[in-house]
Amino acid sequence: MMRMKTRNEPLPPHIDGGVGRRVGGGEKEWELRPGGMLVQKRTDAEQNPAAPPPNIRVRVKYGSIYHEIHISSQATFGELKKKLSGPTGLHQEDQKLYYKEKERDSKTFLDTVGVKDKSKVVLQEDPISKEKRYLEIRKNAKLEKAAKSVSEISLEVDTLAGQVSALESITCKGGKVAEKDVVTLIELLMSQLLKLDSIIADGDVKLQRKMQVRRVQKCVETLDVIKVKNSNPTSNGAHAHAPLKQKHSNGEEHSNSPNQEQEQPSRNSASVVITTQWEMFDSALPLPPPPPTNSTATIRPAQPTFTWDLL
Repeated sequence: MMRMKTRNEPLPPHIDGGVGRRVGGGEKEWELRPGGMLVQKRTDAEQNPAAPPPNIRVRVKYGSIYHEIHISSQATFGELKKKLSGPTGLHQEDQKLYYKEKERDSKTFLDTVGVKDKSKVVLQEDPISKEKRYLEIRKNAKLEKAAKSVSEISLEVDTLAGQVSALESITCKGGKVAEKDVVTLIELLMSQLLKLDSIIADGDVKLQRKMQVRRVQKCVETLDVIKVKNSNPTSNGAHAHAPLKQKHSNGEEHSNSPNQEQEQPSRNSASVVITTQWEMFDSALPLPPPPPTNSTATIRPAQPTFTWDLL
């Protein structure tokens, strides 16, 4: 094997731009590799990288129990909390670590505050952080439940909206839809609307709920229009073909069809002429009062008449 040669000389001309000057005004050590490549000699620091920081044993007191944790001397208190979650059963956000009777932040390094091998750290539970975390968990659970409910209602509304579109297309083509189907769809849509009103949500879930409410309301309005269109021809036909009743002076009612009404004037045309021209009378003269009835008239006795002679 060819031995490596080390020389203290300036850079070669083909490397130093053809000048061959010394870089930085000082000498550089170069070594020749077996392949003939001339490279800068490595220093001892590059050949021997720095050793990793040593691990230490930290004694953590929780209640009346001591836990011995092996951790890097340059770790943070937050990393120590993560390792304490397993043996203590406390969440890392619910822990408070005290070293030298002072609470230490999770971002503080162990070596900066003087934690060494076999140092003692006290662990306490933080009830306020625990309560906040439970409230946050409950809030997230409610949001997830609300989002799931809105998603299920959205699928149901999609199905009902398709049925509404089918009925609308039938009515637009002049067809007739069963009123029972329209009423059933309205009831189903209103039940979905009640479910949406019972959902309490915030943020994106609230926007999704509002969007579904608008969809349901639009479908109900479309069904109302279909119902009106479906009932208009029936009502007009009923009025057109309904039998006409005529009451005569003798108190008898006769139902005459349109054909009968046309035949009746032809029969009586020879004797009676029907006209709609009314004569106007002068109402200046007062009408005489009605005669008193027998019940109000008083009967007076007749007065006797005498003939007197004048003397």
